[in-house]
Amino acid sequence: MNRRTFLTTGAAGLGGLSTLLGLRAVILSGAPARPSWDETDQYVRPASATPTPASWPDNAITLAWLGHATVLINFYGVWILTDPALFPRIGVDVWVTTVGMRRHTACALLPSQLPRIDLVLVSHAHFDHLDTASLAAIPGRPAAVMASHTADLLPRRSYSSVRELMWNDSVRINTPRGEVDVRAIEVNHWGARLGSDTYRGYTGYIIRREGHALLFGGDTAKTAFHSYRWYGPFDAALMPIGAYDPWIDSHCTPEQSVAMANAAGARLFVPIHHKTFQLSDERFAEPIERAEAALAAEPDRLVIRNIGDTVRVA
Repeated sequence: MNRRTFLTTGAAGLGGLSTLLGLRAVILSGAPARPSWDETDQYVRPASATPTPASWPDNAITLAWLGHATVLINFYGVWILTDPALFPRIGVDVWVTTVGMRRHTACALLPSQLPRIDLVLVSHAHFDHLDTASLAAIPGRPAAVMASHTADLLPRRSYSSVRELMWNDSVRINTPRGEVDVRAIEVNHWGARLGSDTYRGYTGYIIRREGHALLFGGDTAKTAFHSYRWYGPFDAALMPIGAYDPWIDSHCTPEQSVAMANAAGARLFVPIHHKTFQLSDERFAEPIERAEAALAAEPDRLVIRNIGDTVRVA
């Protein structure tokens, strides 16, 4: 296991040992959640499939859901990873381990199974989206695009560039495999990692390359996505569907998520942010069941259902 660097989690702002003893409050403040802290059930579901990125063509858009909000994308030869959470736990990194919430479904790929990543997108600073151990373990020397006031949380490793974006900011990222245009979009969430650092930003992203575009919703409650239709058409929308009960002010329902993707004009729907961590009170399988029902008239638009699923979207 890679050495985890405690200082890069923002530990200086945690308040020392007393805050570590109250770690549950820290995790909850960083990611609104109602996790089960009963660890007597150690069973972790395996991913339903193991993606094989080495076989993906460079003349297409292929993506695989690795779990939670982590999606591996080959965007016409450029390798992109969203909100990487690759290890068995999220939380505070303490030397060689992480103290915090355990995942209930394994990540579909280990860091060693990933290709060399060109671009990492981080939507906000919550522990389940900005995981420092994962960000330190990504292969390659990627560029990082992050929400405003979150780059200080990056682990000490070599990134080719680091850019923070506020809503409506855009940047062209040059990678060894080509250029990618990234635009930050407004979502309805919040960004504090420790509860008091409310200055931190939160965002979704539009990713464009070779005349094609993807929409990555990050984390969001119900909000207006119709204005993003102008930046499309979108081959797919990667949208959160879980952790809405009782956190409806921070996380959309599956029906709201589908409606937002529809408003943006997305052709395909890729549900994320479910089946990984027990963040809330709804049944583990409820989000995807409700998403399937919401798209019952257009079932072919729901192209990913299980962790490890792979789809070619363009």
